[in-house]
Amino acid sequence: MKHIISLKEQSKKDILKMLDIAQKLKKNNKNYLSNKTLIMLFQKHSTRTRLSFEAGMTQLGGHAIFLDAKTAQFSLTDFADEIRAVMRFGDILAFRAMKAKDVETAASFNKIPVIDACSEKYHPCQALSDILTMSEFGGIQKIKKIAWLGIENNVSNTLKLACAKLGIEVAIAAPEADKDSVDKELNKMAEETGNVTKTLNLKEALKDTNYVHTDTWMDMEFFQNGKVKPKWKKEYERRKKKFMPYQLNAKLINKYAPKAKIMHCMPMHIGYEITRDAIDHKNSIIFTQAENRMHMQKAVVMWLLGKM
Repeated sequence: MKHIISLKEQSKKDILKMLDIAQKLKKNNKNYLSNKTLIMLFQKHSTRTRLSFEAGMTQLGGHAIFLDAKTAQFSLTDFADEIRAVMRFGDILAFRAMKAKDVETAASFNKIPVIDACSEKYHPCQALSDILTMSEFGGIQKIKKIAWLGIENNVSNTLKLACAKLGIEVAIAAPEADKDSVDKELNKMAEETGNVTKTLNLKEALKDTNYVHTDTWMDMEFFQNGKVKPKWKKEYERRKKKFMPYQLNAKLINKYAPKAKIMHCMPMHIGYEITRDAIDHKNSIIFTQAENRMHMQKAVVMWLLGKM
């Protein structure tokens, strides 16, 4: 049985197949999934992940059930027992989890296909969606190099690995990695392709790049009513000092990569990892990127269920 957890388990051929399905579905929807149910188990909040899966299943003629873990009974019992029961009610599971190991536990039972819909280590649907977006500007063969600015995290992990498998050069300009996101096996797999470079020199990272990506490096738990909580003030200031030089802004793009498209997986924290002038820049494709989550989510479901 196939699952999508980290993209470590998918080949270049698999990624290209899902990309092909997404491109076809974006042009033509049919009721491929009549009487099929996607269970969406979420342990953390979401905007795009929930909307894209639910809307996608509707377009394909299927049904999505949203299950908020906080309103379910996972806290009362053994996780393995509860997740095995949950999977009896659907044909596929999208699990937005606090811990990737819980997604892996669910997949280990091989009852229905399981998708890591974002965990602390991986975000495969985001990575695949980003490749779909980039491919729309001249085809996959036109993507020679991407750059990632800011912090290494779950999103950069899967994007880096997927691009490296496709032969796309990935330049990482990040002074730090989120310690919870580190997967040594994934890093080794990506680096062994020879397509990943790391540098803190922004000019070098952005040279000849086609797409520039970033993600938040400020945790929302730092804030309350728009102000930094006292207990997080020290860490807030440390991160500002550490990451602000790698902010994605119009000045940086205009200087080092004037032809590069600007991408962000959202939500955007304006004034931190990205500026308003980058979001509204003529090179920005951020909102197309957001929409493509739905089209690629459809493709992922179809591929896992063997429908195309």
